[in-house]
Amino acid sequence: MISADPGRPKFPQTRESGLTQSPHCFLMLPMGTTHVQTDPTPAAVAAVAAFRDEFRRDHIGPRYRGWLHLAFTAGLCLLVIAACGASLQDIRPLEWLTIPVTALYANLVEYFGHRGPMHHRVRGLGLIYERHARQHHRFFRDDLMAYDTSRDFKAVLFPPVLIVFYLLAFAMPAGLMLAWLFSDNVALLFVITAVAYFLNYELLHFAYHAAPESWLSRLPLMERLRRLHTLHHRPSLMQRCNFNITYPVGDVLFGTLYRQPTDCEGSRQTDQRSAR
Repeated sequence: MISADPGRPKFPQTRESGLTQSPHCFLMLPMGTTHVQTDPTPAAVAAVAAFRDEFRRDHIGPRYRGWLHLAFTAGLCLLVIAACGASLQDIRPLEWLTIPVTALYANLVEYFGHRGPMHHRVRGLGLIYERHARQHHRFFRDDLMAYDTSRDFKAVLFPPVLIVFYLLAFAMPAGLMLAWLFSDNVALLFVITAVAYFLNYELLHFAYHAAPESWLSRLPLMERLRRLHTLHHRPSLMQRCNFNITYPVGDVLFGTLYRQPTDCEGSRQTDQRSAR
């Protein structure tokens, strides 16, 4: 069946969510499709506005400060990175391989964590599903991606308690195990890379939800990465495509990368096709 709207292809529905899904997403949309940014309908604006009011009332306390939340995340991560970096000594050539291996590992953890418990109910991880699929994706749609004020940062950033939990329950034990198996330098490089990757994740995700006219949107590669994440926030695609928040390595490897050309790209492809 051919969709009447090439920008929103129709796929089989799933029982759990009622959302449409693609059997595979490694594709480009037909030529002539429009840019990912579309004008929201009045009904969509009203629905998102109502949910945002509800979320702010129920989940954002009067003392919450969005910029302080962001500063805590960045400050704690940079402190851990600096402390570990100061402890490195006489790094051997093979130990430097810890950085790309850890970065790839972190990218796949990001991918499977997002594709799995963040978008599908998993026993014992219901709070993750609730916060992401039921809250974050209702707060932000593909046509309503920007936060309104700094108080909305709470709908984007990980809670501080989860950041501390991540450091104590994941980074530290893994680092101690690597120190025992390999060397102190390997352990320190692992923690540095893992924490730097997490900070990169948070800052990129924060930038994706900034206003399109923000200076953040003009950073190198930001337009392409933001477009992929914006497509992920399209209700018909969010459970099956573009699960990487940072760089789409996992999406490419597992065939879930979904791309949509801009107006200029679509016009250029059409011109090339006409030239043949």
